[in-house]
Amino acid sequence: MRAFAGYLILLLAMPLAAIAVVLPANVYRAQGIAAPDCDGPLQVLMLAVPAVLIYGAGAFLAYRAGRRFHRVVAVFWLIVALATLPNIAEAARELYRNAADGECLG
Repeated sequence: MRAFAGYLILLLAMPLAAIAVVLPANVYRAQGIAAPDCDGPLQVLMLAVPAVLIYGAGAFLAYRAGRRFHRVVAVFWLIVALATLPNIAEAARELYRNAADGECLG
Protein backbone atom coordinates (compact mmCIF):
# COMPACT_ATOMS: atom_id res chain seq x y z
CA MET A 1 0.00 0.00 0.00
CA ARG A 2 2.88 2.35 0.78
CA ALA A 3 4.44 1.78 -2.65
CA PHE A 4 1.09 2.49 -4.30
CA ALA A 5 0.80 5.80 -2.45
CA GLY A 6 4.32 6.78 -3.49
CA TYR A 7 3.65 5.94 -7.12
CA LEU A 8 0.37 7.85 -6.97
CA ILE A 9 2.19 10.96 -5.72
CA LEU A 10 4.71 10.64 -8.54
CA LEU A 11 1.98 10.18 -11.13
CA LEU A 12 0.12 13.22 -9.83
CA ALA A 13 3.32 15.27 -10.07
CA MET A 14 3.83 14.28 -13.73
CA PRO A 15 2.20 17.48 -15.11
CA LEU A 16 4.67 19.50 -13.03
CA ALA A 17 7.57 17.67 -14.64
CA ALA A 18 6.06 17.92 -18.12
CA ILE A 19 5.67 21.69 -17.84
CA ALA A 20 9.17 21.97 -16.38
CA VAL A 21 10.63 20.17 -19.39
CA VAL A 22 8.69 22.08 -22.05
CA LEU A 23 8.66 25.63 -20.65
CA PRO A 24 11.41 27.79 -22.21
CA ALA A 25 13.59 29.97 -19.99
CA ASN A 26 13.15 32.92 -22.34
CA VAL A 27 9.81 32.97 -24.10
CA TYR A 28 10.85 35.84 -26.34
CA ARG A 29 13.94 34.06 -27.68
CA ALA A 30 11.85 30.95 -28.24
CA GLN A 31 9.65 33.08 -30.51
CA GLY A 32 12.65 34.59 -32.29
CA ILE A 33 12.59 37.99 -30.55
CA ALA A 34 15.88 39.23 -29.08
CA ALA A 35 14.53 40.61 -25.81
CA PRO A 36 15.14 39.82 -22.14
CA ASP A 37 12.54 37.82 -20.26
CA CYS A 38 12.78 38.75 -16.60
CA ASP A 39 10.15 36.30 -15.35
CA GLY A 40 10.88 33.25 -17.49
CA PRO A 41 13.93 31.77 -15.75
CA LEU A 42 12.36 32.00 -12.31
CA GLN A 43 9.18 30.32 -13.54
CA VAL A 44 11.24 27.49 -15.00
CA LEU A 45 13.25 27.09 -11.80
CA MET A 46 10.10 27.21 -9.68
CA LEU A 47 8.74 24.18 -11.55
CA ALA A 48 11.90 22.29 -12.48
CA VAL A 49 13.72 22.17 -9.14
CA PRO A 50 10.80 20.54 -7.26
CA ALA A 51 10.34 18.12 -10.17
CA VAL A 52 13.98 17.04 -9.96
CA LEU A 53 13.74 16.63 -6.20
CA ILE A 54 10.47 14.69 -6.33
CA TYR A 55 11.50 12.34 -9.12
CA GLY A 56 15.06 11.94 -7.90
CA ALA A 57 13.78 10.89 -4.49
CA GLY A 58 11.17 8.68 -6.13
CA ALA A 59 13.82 6.96 -8.24
CA PHE A 60 16.04 6.43 -5.20
CA LEU A 61 13.25 5.01 -3.07
CA ALA A 62 11.90 2.79 -5.85
CA TYR A 63 15.39 1.45 -6.57
CA ARG A 64 15.92 0.63 -2.91
CA ALA A 65 12.71 -1.45 -2.88
CA GLY A 66 14.75 -4.09 -4.69
CA ARG A 67 12.23 -5.88 -6.89
CA ARG A 68 12.56 -5.90 -10.66
CA PHE A 69 9.37 -3.89 -11.23
CA HIS A 70 10.48 -1.21 -8.79
CA ARG A 71 13.88 -0.97 -10.45
CA VAL A 72 12.32 -0.53 -13.89
CA VAL A 73 10.07 2.18 -12.49
CA ALA A 74 13.09 3.77 -10.80
CA VAL A 75 14.84 4.05 -14.17
CA PHE A 76 11.75 5.74 -15.60
CA TRP A 77 11.59 8.25 -12.73
CA LEU A 78 15.32 8.90 -13.13
CA ILE A 79 14.82 9.66 -16.83
CA VAL A 80 12.05 12.12 -15.93
CA ALA A 81 14.31 13.82 -13.37
CA LEU A 82 17.26 14.01 -15.78
CA ALA A 83 15.06 15.43 -18.54
CA THR A 84 14.52 18.60 -16.51
CA LEU A 85 18.22 19.27 -15.88
CA PRO A 86 18.96 20.91 -19.28
CA ASN A 87 16.09 23.33 -18.72
CA ILE A 88 17.45 24.20 -15.27
CA ALA A 89 20.85 24.89 -16.80
CA GLU A 90 19.28 27.06 -19.50
CA ALA A 91 17.31 29.03 -16.88
CA ALA A 92 20.44 29.59 -14.78
CA ARG A 93 22.34 30.72 -17.87
CA GLU A 94 19.52 33.13 -18.70
CA LEU A 95 19.55 34.55 -15.17
CA TYR A 96 23.30 35.15 -15.35
CA ARG A 97 22.96 36.69 -18.83
CA ASN A 98 20.30 39.11 -17.57
CA ALA A 99 22.43 40.02 -14.54
CA ALA A 100 25.59 40.53 -16.63
CA ASP A 101 23.79 42.73 -19.16
CA GLY A 102 22.21 44.82 -16.39
CA GLU A 103 18.74 43.91 -17.54
CA CYS A 104 15.82 43.18 -15.23
CA LEU A 105 17.14 45.26 -12.37
CA GLY A 106 13.96 46.85 -11.20
